[in-house]
Amino acid sequence: MPLEIIRNDITKVHADAIVNAASTSLQQGGGVCGAIFAAAGSVRLQAACDAIGGCAIGEAVITPGYDLPSAWIIHAVGPVWHDGQAGEAALLADAYRNALLLAKAHQLESIAFPLISTGIYQYPKDQALQIAIATIGAFLLENDMTVYLVVYDKASFVLSERLFASITEYIDDTYVDAHPSRRREQPGQYKEAMMRPELKPELDANEQSCAVMQSPVVAEDEISNYTSITSVQRERRLDDLLDQLDETFSQMLLRLIDEKVLSDVTVYKRANIDRRLFSKIRSDVQYKASKSTALAFAIALELSLDETRDLLSKAGFALSHSNKFDIIIEYFIQEGNYNIFEINEALFAFDQALLGA
Repeated sequence: MPLEIIRNDITKVHADAIVNAASTSLQQGGGVCGAIFAAAGSVRLQAACDAIGGCAIGEAVITPGYDLPSAWIIHAVGPVWHDGQAGEAALLADAYRNALLLAKAHQLESIAFPLISTGIYQYPKDQALQIAIATIGAFLLENDMTVYLVVYDKASFVLSERLFASITEYIDDTYVDAHPSRRREQPGQYKEAMMRPELKPELDANEQSCAVMQSPVVAEDEISNYTSITSVQRERRLDDLLDQLDETFSQMLLRLIDEKVLSDVTVYKRANIDRRLFSKIRSDVQYKASKSTALAFAIALELSLDETRDLLSKAGFALSHSNKFDIIIEYFIQEGNYNIFEINEALFAFDQALLGA
């Protein structure tokens, strides 16, 4: 998946590189930086950083990962938060962008970021998250790379208060508790009554009438002929249906891409889908997409709610108001917000699965 938000200890993430939220002096510090130095081997990592000498705010440098699962550590320096009026947002975006460009220059295929500057640098977490998502998302629309945004715990992940409140209100207004209806009789009671005449009086008038209507009397000499006719009709009807199959998910997806005059690359990147997965979908007319994948393409194609339901149905799924995941997707479509990275940000905040491969 091109961008995935995960909860983990960044020192345990298996990626080609992890990002250290570094200081300009590249000295071992506390928080994420201290944990990375300790896990990599402080002495060797500090020696490598000392050989570089330092790094400006918004820039990034690279060292070996040493004892980490990752082969490389990219040290990105974010800004200290003051009041938001000192260019902090641009500097933080530069830190993410330059780390990504450095990974690309080293031909790395995957990279894991913490939320830079949200520790002792006190950058507001909701604003820092927005910058991270926007910067990484913009990069991935032009480049192929798997990027992990790693949060250590839920408290480290803060959706903007306005967006969280708006989605919560929409869920509260839309959510429907689905409870299966209960029949008055216990399982098997109706069948038992039909098999045992002594129990028939326990059925009410409507049920008895229904039982009579559902049990027509057929002469024995008519049964074989009746069975033969219905079998032929059923076979013919099935053949007709099979000859008139509707378009598959893959066929509809490719048709929509053509109708909207979009390139395959644009669509699978907007959908947060890996190129290899899209190739499978394009080459297999009977491809069975997951619900997450189908909805990701609906977002990438900026489909209306009705169009989204149509595409989803081709994969054998539907939107339900008894499912928070579905309601959140519906919310963003109704709002006309088709930024899949922002949608995944909201899904993560509400403990839902993310869109994409």
